[in-house]
Amino acid sequence: MLDVKRSELKYILEDSKVSRLKRVLGAVMEPDSHNSQSDGYSIRSLYFDSVYNRDFKEKINGLENRKKIRLRIYGGSDIIKLELKEKFNDLCRKRSLVISAEEALCLMNRDYSVLCDKGELGKYLYFEMTENTYIPKTIVEYRRYAFIYDINDIRVTFDRDLMATEADLDLFNKDLTMYPVAPPSQITMEVKYDSFLLSFIKDAIEKAEASRISNSKYIRARLVSSSLI
Repeated sequence: MLDVKRSELKYILEDSKVSRLKRVLGAVMEPDSHNSQSDGYSIRSLYFDSVYNRDFKEKINGLENRKKIRLRIYGGSDIIKLELKEKFNDLCRKRSLVISAEEALCLMNRDYSVLCDKGELGKYLYFEMTENTYIPKTIVEYRRYAFIYDINDIRVTFDRDLMATEADLDLFNKDLTMYPVAPPSQITMEVKYDSFLLSFIKDAIEKAEASRISNSKYIRARLVSSSLI
């Protein structure tokens, strides 16, 4: 089980500012090894929520303690992760389990019993998802380019081509029909770090004059497609 605790900040940038910021960060940070040259890599997530959209509503209503549960796959990789992401303002804790394709299919079909032998996290998720009637809600997909810096485990990521669907919740379907969640020129930048953000990276980000946001990709995707408010 992976267990990561760190600060997480999110921003919106226009594409015109991203190229310069990437050049600046590329001079002081390393590109993620999963990047495919300048195009990055794809991420697809299937989000679960209660039948009454509890996690969605807690975020919209401004609760400081909140969470998300998702299945995640990466383009070009066979790794499948079940993740529990909990947030308290800017602080984030992410715990994840690597699972098999067969186990993922069970979860997609609302059979959560496969989690019972997955240690403490698996048992917690089994109880949470059965007790509160969690079901698959939406698939979100985007392309990511990431930079890393070992000190304080700093990651700066640029996500583009944000799309989603609630019509087909087959995580492994390569031909999903998805709707755009953000304009093609809009980039989501995420800044993640332990303890504190090093000043030269912080200065580079501040000079980009990015707009801070709080809504997650899951929330943004569901706001586009649903009448939940």
